[in-house]
Amino acid sequence: MSFLEQIIERAKSNIKTIVLPESTDLRVIKAASMIVKKGIAKVVLIGNENEIKNLAGDIDLQGVIIEDSYNSEKLEDYANTLYELRKSKGMTIEAAREAIKDPLYYGVMMVKKGEADGMVAGAVNSTANTLRPALQILKTAPGTKLVSSFFVMVVPDCEYGHNGTFVYSDCGLVENPNAEELSEIAISASKSFEILVGAEPQVAMLSYSSYGSAKSELTEKVIKATQLAKEKAPQLAIDGELQVDAAIVPEVQSLKRKEAMWQVRLMFSFSRILIRAILHTSLHRDWQRLKHTDR
Repeated sequence: MSFLEQIIERAKSNIKTIVLPESTDLRVIKAASMIVKKGIAKVVLIGNENEIKNLAGDIDLQGVIIEDSYNSEKLEDYANTLYELRKSKGMTIEAAREAIKDPLYYGVMMVKKGEADGMVAGAVNSTANTLRPALQILKTAPGTKLVSSFFVMVVPDCEYGHNGTFVYSDCGLVENPNAEELSEIAISASKSFEILVGAEPQVAMLSYSSYGSAKSELTEKVIKATQLAKEKAPQLAIDGELQVDAAIVPEVQSLKRKEAMWQVRLMFSFSRILIRAILHTSLHRDWQRLKHTDR
């Protein structure tokens, strides 16, 4: 059973209500119809019912719930809730009434109110527009210090990862994280992997260097982030810094680890030779001084 098939079966066994706010996109309407027909979830489309049905044409929307964010009886309640959440940031009740008509804000408020379990968006809207209402209304999950993104990559007939399934993070939100942020991203991504894939995460902190094969501010940042992540989540299997091939292929990782250890041994040998040479020179100089003093 593929990763997606597993997700669908899990969804069918625990039916949730999902909001799809981008009802002006035909793909979203088709998806809503398919989800309901297959019994994957309950679906709420947000938009004008006549416009949605005209766009849908022959697509069967039986069982799909449609809510109009401009003409809903919930508008005043939703607006008041948004106002209470944002008044400290300068939002007025008038601004809240206008904002809540936006399908994205309306959809997130449905989740906030417990009338839906989740919202899926981004087919039409930008990442920033999609995330803004979620951050303003739902906030971050308890214990989450940083909002980050990830994507799931499934490689068919692949022996690496978990049956060819990988989670990559961060992929489009935190553009240039510092070491502290990178450690938080790693921990959040590991939790997401465990929830979605149902397997123990093994985290690789990626770089263009493996175990110190290159030195720069960028590689040092990843090394520091790896140390921080290990301190924050000691139960987590995490390694770094690693190039992609070393992260995915065990044989490559083992080879590069041995190379790194050999380099350390070589550096240590040179250090001992250098120290001995310095000590020998220093002792010889001191001995010469003593001889001259005796004279």
